[in-house]
Amino acid sequence: METDMQFGVFSVSDITTDPTNGRTPGEAERIQAIVTIAKKAEEVGLDVFALGEHHNPPFFSFFSSSPTTTLAYIAAQTSTLQLSTATTLITTNDPVKIAEDYAMLQHLAGGRVDLMMGRGNTGPVYPWFGQDIRNGLPLAVENYALLRRLWDEEVVDWSGQFRTPLQGFTSTPRPLDGVPPFVWHGSIRSPQIAEQAAYYGDGFFHNHIFWPAEHTARMVEFYRRRYEHHGHGAADQAIVGLGGQVFMRKNSQDAVREFRPYFDNAPVYGHGPSLEDFSRETPLTVGSPQQVIERTLGFREYVGDYQRQLFLIDHAGLPLKTVLEQLDMLGEEVVPVLRREFAALKPAHVPDAPTHASRVAARQHTPEEVSA
Repeated sequence: METDMQFGVFSVSDITTDPTNGRTPGEAERIQAIVTIAKKAEEVGLDVFALGEHHNPPFFSFFSSSPTTTLAYIAAQTSTLQLSTATTLITTNDPVKIAEDYAMLQHLAGGRVDLMMGRGNTGPVYPWFGQDIRNGLPLAVENYALLRRLWDEEVVDWSGQFRTPLQGFTSTPRPLDGVPPFVWHGSIRSPQIAEQAAYYGDGFFHNHIFWPAEHTARMVEFYRRRYEHHGHGAADQAIVGLGGQVFMRKNSQDAVREFRPYFDNAPVYGHGPSLEDFSRETPLTVGSPQQVIERTLGFREYVGDYQRQLFLIDHAGLPLKTVLEQLDMLGEEVVPVLRREFAALKPAHVPDAPTHASRVAARQHTPEEVSA
């Protein structure tokens, strides 16, 4: 879907007991629910569905551990939805496997694919895949440098610190139309990852869920300055994405009352700050659609114009029926207003959200512009 700014949802794919009735969904049920959520996202007019990669409880051991499998299945049942990862573990996945898996997914999905590189948020995953967490940042840097070469160069000779050398290696299939999937670098707290995104001219995604606005603003501003430093364009032309967390009901008091037990028992922040404190200190918005609109429009005040907004709506044991109701409200009441308002505010020189079609067109025009 061509659009100035992309809106969608991302899932951390947790399996969590519903605190209101003590029911825990099975893996098969949750896997099918994710497919239903993705198809519903397209149906209500959203642009993006993103899926995290995890290999440990409380995250699913199937689709979350193999996002390309799940996203390919979703691609076959959708036609406009942009498919992304909410994390692809650049540290513990082999760059050769990432290059081939996501190029294959890109072909199958007709270009409707991008991915978000990250280091994940759980330490135990490193030894499970033969790595040392103390090498997390150098692994991220080296592995991504190799991934870029595998996508950009037909034949690769390479040697590094963390994997066996490659001699005359060609990654297959080659990227669709010669244009690799767009890459976002996701980081909550590491300036080195923001620097990596800026160095390559890639996107920077801040999940924007657990941290105060001041922290998000500092990370995005650092990325923007470095993007300009590396010659990719002005700072305000850097490609930025944000997460966000919402729960809506027509009446804000109903939203707070319904969401409170889920918040209080959530595996990540449950039994910690109060819902009111967390909502005040972070971008979590629990209330009416109008409150979500106003809060989301406010993000622009501290990160500038940006290209992608994803919402987390399906975690902490919320039942599927409730999640689908959230999608209806996003599609009918929230996103149309956000599209209109953000588009009206965006200066002409700020780029739209990248798509495969726009990137293919840009590559085709580059030689003419250079010769001109």
